[in-house]
Amino acid sequence: MSALAEQLSHWLRQQVLAAGANGLVVGLSGGLDSAVVARLCQLATPGEALAAILPCQSDPKDELDAKLIAKHFDLPTTQVNLDRSYGILIESIKIGTRVLQEPCSESPLEDVRLRTALANVKARLRMMTLYYLANTMNYLVAGTGNRCELEVGYYTKYGDGGVDVLPLGRLLKSEVTKLAREFHIPEPIIEKPASAGLWIGQTDEVELGFTYDHLEAYVTQGPEAVSPSLALHIEWMMQSSEHKRQLPSMPPATEA
Repeated sequence: MSALAEQLSHWLRQQVLAAGANGLVVGLSGGLDSAVVARLCQLATPGEALAAILPCQSDPKDELDAKLIAKHFDLPTTQVNLDRSYGILIESIKIGTRVLQEPCSESPLEDVRLRTALANVKARLRMMTLYYLANTMNYLVAGTGNRCELEVGYYTKYGDGGVDVLPLGRLLKSEVTKLAREFHIPEPIIEKPASAGLWIGQTDEVELGFTYDHLEAYVTQGPEAVSPSLALHIEWMMQSSEHKRQLPSMPPATEA
């Protein structure tokens, strides 16, 4: 095992002990990051690491890939299909607010906002389920976000961002890929385009508007490493997502 893998698994083990918890649960999406986190959890708390497969109107291929990873590492899994829960909740919102309508091609900006709002519901339903499992087993929830995603706020607040520990939070995407190869994660998973699984055909790089290589260049070398327009876009994402990386804001203390 590499020094990095040992360091991260040891850190996870210490977090579990400090919290008085029994183990770790992670949402297994079928992607690279969640596969690496699942393996780290297994190394940190052998026999007390659970992988949760949580399809929610997802691409069936993602479920198959998640099961492939679980089998590869002989990981205990649980599966909860959230399709029905998601459908009922969205229908209730439509009825209750009378404002949630189907996307309209004549208003692309509104389409994006609606699609994002619906996708965020999926992420939050998944996290609610992970916390139910964690609470019933006295586990901590391990998140899968890496440094590149955290820098620009590419995650759902109180969704995949609402976790107890982020073992990949200091790692660049390339470093996560290196760990994946060390763990002998199947090559199709490593080569699979990164996706949050928020809608069919969704990929991170298309949604971001730039590649992880470009983002990593900016994060490690500064704005001069990318084009001026891309640097401005990345900086806008960083600024507008700052609230995600902070505790909820409170007004200053009032004098008695």
